[in-house]
Amino acid sequence: MPSTTINPTRQELNRLKTRLRTSIRGHKLLKDKRDELMKQFMDVVRENRELRRRVEEGLMRAHGAFTVAAALMSPEMLEQSLLYPKQSVELDMTFQNIMSVDVPQYHFRTTSQDPGEVYPYGFAQTSGELDDAVDAMSQVFRDMLRLAEVEKTSQLLAEEIEKTRRRVNALEYVKIPEMQANIKYINMKLDENERANTIRLMKVKDMILKEALEEKRAETAQAIEAFGGEAPQQA
Repeated sequence: MPSTTINPTRQELNRLKTRLRTSIRGHKLLKDKRDELMKQFMDVVRENRELRRRVEEGLMRAHGAFTVAAALMSPEMLEQSLLYPKQSVELDMTFQNIMSVDVPQYHFRTTSQDPGEVYPYGFAQTSGELDDAVDAMSQVFRDMLRLAEVEKTSQLLAEEIEKTRRRVNALEYVKIPEMQANIKYINMKLDENERANTIRLMKVKDMILKEALEEKRAETAQAIEAFGGEAPQQA
């Protein structure tokens, strides 16, 4: 039985059939989109795992080098060495469309391409461990930026996968079965109406035949009375 009250008419039947065809096509497209999103998501997750491992290892190296440098240098000298950076970075963000999901892409560039510009101090009064720490941080910076990009991408893809999954389930388990049930109900009602119309036509035909037979009998009776109560004889 239909879940809502509907008019069992052929116009409504044609409208529901059109909606059902559209819903079936949409369901297939959404399933394909969900599968492709899952594929993209798994690729991003694998890249995210590898990037996180590299970033953690780079940060551990930088932290270890900074710890050794802090032990070898005075706090005042360490703070003064890192107080005024020589290199500046410009960060831009663009978007890439992945299956109707706009994911961010980060691009950065330095004002100078000279690798030595990353050190904001002279080498005379600093330790080599501080150089290692600064170099490690400069190397891990790109991976950290890429990791932020990949993690945001995975978050957006996961949200889109969940929305697409809900839409697929709503079509598959609610909308399409409901429309199929409504179409079945309308077909049943139309068949019942057609049978009822056929029965009414048969009854009307029987009534017409009965009236015609009664009229014929009445005419016969009148003819008999006209010939004096005897049935007319043919010459």
